[in-house]
Amino acid sequence: MKETNTEKLPKHIAIIMDGNGRWAESHTMGRILGHRKGAESVRIITKTCRRIGIRFLTLYAFSVENWLRPKAEVRALMNLLLEYLENETREMMDQDIRLTAIGDLDSLDAHIRSKLYEIMEKTSENQGMLLNLALSYGGRDEIAAAAKRMVEDAVAGKIAPADVTRELFSKYLYTTAIPDPDLLIRTGGEYRVSNFLLYQMAYTEFYFTDLLWPDFGETDLLTAIDEYQRRERRFGMTSEQIGGR
Repeated sequence: MKETNTEKLPKHIAIIMDGNGRWAESHTMGRILGHRKGAESVRIITKTCRRIGIRFLTLYAFSVENWLRPKAEVRALMNLLLEYLENETREMMDQDIRLTAIGDLDSLDAHIRSKLYEIMEKTSENQGMLLNLALSYGGRDEIAAAAKRMVEDAVAGKIAPADVTRELFSKYLYTTAIPDPDLLIRTGGEYRVSNFLLYQMAYTEFYFTDLLWPDFGETDLLTAIDEYQRRERRFGMTSEQIGGR
């Protein structure tokens, strides 16, 4: 098993889990079986993150654009989500993992939304790691919704134009209680962020791999973290300034 340096671990890892469909095609399977195989990788990566001490893990599970996929595939994805929620609750409790979700959750079917909220409530006191699922999520939609809520508060007299800062705006985002990602991992060989956490990833380190998501395992995660640990994060400052901290 590959070991990882527990120093300078990213606090928050975000993952775009791409390639389930292509993995299925390469194995002459239907796309749904590819998504099911991808769910196994979710379990592996979540357990690995918990084991090595990652505090926050955000998984891009279903985008707003994914609603445009064939209805049969969308229905199967929702069933897989429900199955995952039902099967992983015990593991989350045993591993002290808290579940949260971001996105337009009202667009989910009522029974799925009910199960999601049920498990979020059940795990709400867990403190070992936060697992955050991005569901019916879009970065531009999140920013627009945040701006709308801010304008509503301004009209209601709760805030004034002079109050508006980056810090205040971030409190209107879905991720208000979560630190920005330190590391973004995208599988599947694509080199774009696909409308994911657009505001939050201003200083995130990106790691892209050609591996399809069902083939991405523990060793691959640790390789990505090792690459992250070898980078110098300057946040606009010089190397000398960083070293002098």
